[in-house]
Amino acid sequence: MKQANGQHTFTLTSTDVGGQATKTQEFNGFGGSGDNISPQLAWENAPEGTKSFAVTMYDPDAPTGSGFWHWVVFDIPASVNELVTNAGNTTLDLAPKGAIQSLTDYGIKGFGGPCPPVGHGFHQYIITVHALKTEKIGLDENINPAIVGFNLWNQTLAKASIVVYYQR
Repeated sequence: MKQANGQHTFTLTSTDVGGQATKTQEFNGFGGSGDNISPQLAWENAPEGTKSFAVTMYDPDAPTGSGFWHWVVFDIPASVNELVTNAGNTTLDLAPKGAIQSLTDYGIKGFGGPCPPVGHGFHQYIITVHALKTEKIGLDENINPAIVGFNLWNQTLAKASIVVYYQR
């Protein structure tokens, strides 16, 4: 994607979600009955020096006092620029080779879709791709999202996001 001045910018897009998540992405559990299928994501124009990527999905509107992490994927090789639909299902082996999907705030690994409390209104789900200055962040799949987030903050060269909304 180009800015008005003609420069290419680091951009995240999806063929599966636009401004709204759907029952396809909704978590199946915690009162939700969705399909829990992670959306397709693609990115372009990563900055020079990018050695790997990470993808996160975060709900700042969750009534927890600290938001809610729905997806944390890191150590995605720099040669990759897409996560296919349902890559967040760790049993299907659709994520890029070498990528690590660590714990979400649901306590599961992989994708845990939107599932705001019924009647709580629209929640925003911020899906972000981070271009990292390291090939590996040195963590494993059993680490909590806050520790991953701290390491991403320290290693991020650039990031791009899309925001989707969902209510039940």
